[in-house]
Amino acid sequence: MPAFFSRYKLSFSSQERVLVLITMVWGGTFLAVHKAMAVSGPFFFVGARFATAAGLLAFISWRALRGLTLNEIKAGAATGVAIACGYGLQTWGMQTISSSKSAFITAMYVPLVPLLQWIFLRRLPGLMAWIGIVLAFSGLLLLAGPEGNALAFNVGETATLLSTLAIAAEIILISASAGKVDVKRVTVVQLAVASLMAFLLMLPNGESVPPLTPYLLCSAVGLGLASAVIQVTMNWAQRSVSATRATVIYSGEPVWAGLVGRIAGERLPAVALLGGALIVAGVLVSELKLKRKKAKTTSSPENIEIG
Repeated sequence: MPAFFSRYKLSFSSQERVLVLITMVWGGTFLAVHKAMAVSGPFFFVGARFATAAGLLAFISWRALRGLTLNEIKAGAATGVAIACGYGLQTWGMQTISSSKSAFITAMYVPLVPLLQWIFLRRLPGLMAWIGIVLAFSGLLLLAGPEGNALAFNVGETATLLSTLAIAAEIILISASAGKVDVKRVTVVQLAVASLMAFLLMLPNGESVPPLTPYLLCSAVGLGLASAVIQVTMNWAQRSVSATRATVIYSGEPVWAGLVGRIAGERLPAVALLGGALIVAGVLVSELKLKRKKAKTTSSPENIEIG
C-alpha cells in the first residue's frame, strides 16, 4: 500500500500552490453568495458579479485588449456560457440549500466526467473511476434531502447537481485553449459573456432588478473582484497544470466552504457530513490511476494496468 501511494507526489509547483490558494478563496465565496440571495435574484447577482469582474479586469488590462483575436473571442465565449450556466444554476440552488451543502454537491462534477465520457463517447471508465463514482454518488444520497435526513432531492439540490455539468465543461474548455490565447484578453471575454448570459437568463426566471442596496453592491463588487482573480489564475495556471491535476486541487473547495459555513453557524447533520466526506473521497479516488508494479518476468499476470 505505501508503494502504491508513493506514486503520487505531494510536491506542488508554484502554479499549483497558487491554485490551492484560489481554491480556498473559491470555497469562501459560497457563504457570501448564499447571504446575497436574501437581497437579490440569482441570475441578476451572477450577472452583476461577472460584469464587475469583467469591468475591473478590462480597466487593468485595456492595452492588451487591442490585440484581441477571433480565436480568443470564440474560446472566451464558449467558456463564458459554461460559467454562466454553472454559476447561475449553482446560485439559483442556494436559494433553498445551505452554502456547505451546495459546495459538496458542486464537487460532484469530478466523478461525473468519466461517467459522461462513457455515456456519450463510449470510453469505459477505469477501476478507480468507478470506485470514485460509487463513493461520490453514495455521498450525494446521504447529503441530499431536507436537513440531510431523507434520501430525496429538492429543487435546489437538483439545480446544483445540474450546474456540475457546466463547471466540468468550463475546466475542460479552459484546458483546451490554455497556451493558445492571451490570459488577460480571454478572461475578459469569458467574464463579459458570462455576465451577459446571466442577465439574459433573468427573463425566463421572471427576475426583476432588485433595489441596489449598499450590501448588494458591496457583495457584487467583492465577489466580482474574487471572480476576476480566480478566472485569471485558472487560465494562467492551467497552461502548465493538467486538467486532471487542477481538478484534484479544486476538490478541496467544498472542504474550505464547509469550514467557512461552520464558522458562520451552518450545522449539517452527521449523515450529511458523512455524505460530504464520501464525495470528496470519490473526487480524489476518481482521479487516481492504479498501476500494479511490473514483475521481473514478462509472463507474470501482475504486469497489468487498471484504470
